[in-house]
Amino acid sequence: MAHQKKFADIILPLAVTGTYTYRVPERLYSQVITGMRVVVPFGSRKYYSGIILKLHDSPSTGFKIRDIQSVIDPFPVANAYQLDFWKWMTEYYLCTLGEVMKAAIPAGLKMESETFYFLRKIPGKNFQLEPDELKLIKFLEERNEIRLKDLKKRVKIKDLSKWLDILIGRGIVSTREQIRERYRPKTVTYVKLNEDYQHKEKREDFLDSLDCAPRQYDLLKAFLNDRRIALEEVTEIKKEKLKNVPRYSESAFQALIRKKVLKVIKRKVTRLEMAEVPVTELNPLTPLQQGALNEIKKIFNEGKVALLHGITSSGKTEIYFHLIKEQISLGRQVLYLLPEIVLTAQIIRRLKSVFGNQVGIYHSRYSDAERVETYYNLLGVSENNLIRIILGARSAIFLPFNNLGLIIIDEEHENTYKQSDPAPRYHARDSAIILAGMHHANVLLGTATPSFETYYNALSGKYGLVGLNERYSKVELPEIRVVNLREQYRKKIMKSHFSPVLLKEMKDVLEKKQQVILFQNRRGFSLYIECVSCGWIPLCKSCDVSLTYHKQENRLVCHYCGYSMKNPGICPRCDEPALETRGFGTEKIEEELAIFFPEMETVRFDLDTANSKKQYEKIILDFEDGKTNILVGTQIVSKGLDFDNVGLVGILNADNLLNFPNFRAYERSYQLLSQVAGRAGRKYEKGLVVLQTSDPENIVIRNVLGNDYNTIYNNQITERKSFKYPPFFRLIKISLRHRNYQILGVAAKEMANELSGIAGLHVLGPQYPIISRIKNWHIQDILIKIPRTVHLKETKKKIHQLVLHYKITGKYKSLDVIPDVDPY
Repeated sequence: MAHQKKFADIILPLAVTGTYTYRVPERLYSQVITGMRVVVPFGSRKYYSGIILKLHDSPSTGFKIRDIQSVIDPFPVANAYQLDFWKWMTEYYLCTLGEVMKAAIPAGLKMESETFYFLRKIPGKNFQLEPDELKLIKFLEERNEIRLKDLKKRVKIKDLSKWLDILIGRGIVSTREQIRERYRPKTVTYVKLNEDYQHKEKREDFLDSLDCAPRQYDLLKAFLNDRRIALEEVTEIKKEKLKNVPRYSESAFQALIRKKVLKVIKRKVTRLEMAEVPVTELNPLTPLQQGALNEIKKIFNEGKVALLHGITSSGKTEIYFHLIKEQISLGRQVLYLLPEIVLTAQIIRRLKSVFGNQVGIYHSRYSDAERVETYYNLLGVSENNLIRIILGARSAIFLPFNNLGLIIIDEEHENTYKQSDPAPRYHARDSAIILAGMHHANVLLGTATPSFETYYNALSGKYGLVGLNERYSKVELPEIRVVNLREQYRKKIMKSHFSPVLLKEMKDVLEKKQQVILFQNRRGFSLYIECVSCGWIPLCKSCDVSLTYHKQENRLVCHYCGYSMKNPGICPRCDEPALETRGFGTEKIEEELAIFFPEMETVRFDLDTANSKKQYEKIILDFEDGKTNILVGTQIVSKGLDFDNVGLVGILNADNLLNFPNFRAYERSYQLLSQVAGRAGRKYEKGLVVLQTSDPENIVIRNVLGNDYNTIYNNQITERKSFKYPPFFRLIKISLRHRNYQILGVAAKEMANELSGIAGLHVLGPQYPIISRIKNWHIQDILIKIPRTVHLKETKKKIHQLVLHYKITGKYKSLDVIPDVDPY
């Protein structure tokens, strides 16, 4: 027998540094493998499911080593590629393995014990008890046991945990921990005849015996008369079908089970959409597309990342499909990343029409169970391991690929590829390139408006660059007409937020049975409300922001913490009914369109209306099918959606994009405006874009008008070099948060001074961000600029050690320190 490893380093789904060492009990020697899920104790009474990172013989720890309790699965849920990828992410993004594991493993596979409380003994008269203790004892006396979260709901006691701990210490209350699987396979119940009743004569004798049980007779007769069973095509049918029998009785059904006439079989079924779909051949490529494809393959052969810089509607997706087909024919896997979940609704239909059930979807709008089943399918432990292509948002990079051949990152410029909270604060594009290197896979970045760092890498030769500068079928780029809002307001010809030009063009397009998209990058009815009498503006109680007015619910909502309050109607400061709305969001535009175009179907597309998989799919499908005439949306409408019949795109206020204090403001504004404009006239004829702005001479507006990406890139890249920003310097932002702003100020200043002592770093701050308080946490930021000449790994190590010191030091109790690598 091979030598067995006696200890295991376990990753726990917690924000704790490193791993924890546990002993492998002898009974588990033959079962444990790296990457497996195991149940382990942690702390005084909690249990968690962790993942084995390493098996070894010599624990280097001075602590008491506890035993692994059990092995959960007979197979590893994380492969060697994933574990290496997690370790890289931990080092690069200055986070913990536990944080990466928490992001990587579907919630349905993460287990944590629940605490149940019960009354151990009723205290005697000699116990001196506080009123809250008596209240708790009386409540527990009426129950066997109760979970902590249920106890908190049912018993309204301040400092409940404190009183529970006191009662536990006095031996009056005890606890029990229970850990259970969160994921349960979906099963369907089938019914079949027991073997003894396969003979016709025995069945008929039994039927004759059921004179006094008419419902059992009807049920069994219905089962035997089922057409497929009568023709001996099947031997079993779904129980659901039997429930449709007139006068169906569950008690009659159970009686037939007890008499062993019928028997029940439970079969696992997938929650994934695996219905057979007709598969078609790929569309042939145009000469221009074929040329681009050949160039991409040449770049791949050189071992480089390829950037496909193709204007909107140039047919990039068709090139993706041809590359995917090639990888599938080689038996390899493909990861197709999209920046927004909403885009999957359109692309999945096109992918399935070519690749059938080899396509799987993975993103946060899918249920926990669906994500687990996709994960298992890719892991190869499902009954039908068909999935070879994953279409997903950023979290799909964590899936258990074992033979990855290609990663496509569509709309690579999108900032939604960056995870902002919680840790790991990774960028899916950059991480995917590392992941591809581990698998020796190819990477294709596709966009009409590349991020400046990506374009810089392409021009400098690090990436290969392929251009696609002509729209599919040679459809012209849309005409962009700029409307000067300042001039329109001066002449008093604006109708609410619509210029006469926009209203006229909308009318003309709608009369031609074409569709309109209106873009306003603010949701809600208005940005805020204000009392015109005293100037009062309602603010969030926990954040330094004004509340956004949502008219449909007549509520004021904080878009940062979710706090909301009813619209007071009367100013609480001066008691005057003088509250007026300021600014406008998508909800207000939707309401006004019902006045201007009452006969047209208008739909709003933002986080308020598309907050579930079914909702956003319905909005997109209805617009595709022509059921919706006007689509009003936030930047969600700009992200690669492909509609055939959009004649007009209206950008209602371009200015709120241009004035954001961020070094990427012009880059992002150009990308967003160009992408929104690209939704117009995509298939049959040239479209029109009406762009409303108070600053028509702004450089971004002028470059969007001329579709001049190179000019704005050259202008901005020169500025970035001068001011030490990416791609010439690397950035790390450290956010410090504390409930007390004075303690925060002292800690932030000290940390900035210590960071300044690390050789080569340029340290800015500390300073308060634009929103300096969120959920009652005061915030200060320190920005670190790292020259490319500095050894990054060693420098990050020093920064990370300093961050850990501030996290664990008792000097600044409750200080939260959050490192964010490559922010913004």
